[in-house]
Amino acid sequence: MNPIRIIPVDSALKTLIGLQLECLPGDDPEIPKAGSWWWLAVDEDGKAIGFAGMRPSERWQQTIYLCRAGVLPKYRGQGIQKRLIRARLAKARALGNTHAITDCTTENPASARSLIKAGFRPYWPQVPWGLPHSIYWIKKLQ
Repeated sequence: MNPIRIIPVDSALKTLIGLQLECLPGDDPEIPKAGSWWWLAVDEDGKAIGFAGMRPSERWQQTIYLCRAGVLPKYRGQGIQKRLIRARLAKARALGNTHAITDCTTENPASARSLIKAGFRPYWPQVPWGLPHSIYWIKKLQ
């Protein structure tokens, strides 16, 4: 049994920002806002070791955007990212969304592999929102 737990969070702003800075160095952290949902991955001692967030798409109806995610380097390769994706997709379905979208950079093949395993497929938006070297992903929710 995996002792890592995925838990929803409401008010762990300091923890979320700290994890974003540690997992995604050189990137500006996203400040959780009302109407977004966030999760922490915690180890058996209750230490936060990963995070993930999602919010409604600003462009499409009934579409959720997986906005941020990261796992501390020591804990990578254990399937935590996939579990964070599954938690977000379950919530997106429960909210009645029909699609999920996200993006990652070409320098992040581990995230791309996790998204592919979760059923995401690449797509090319008419108006890209990410970095010039972003890959965009979409999944139809059933």
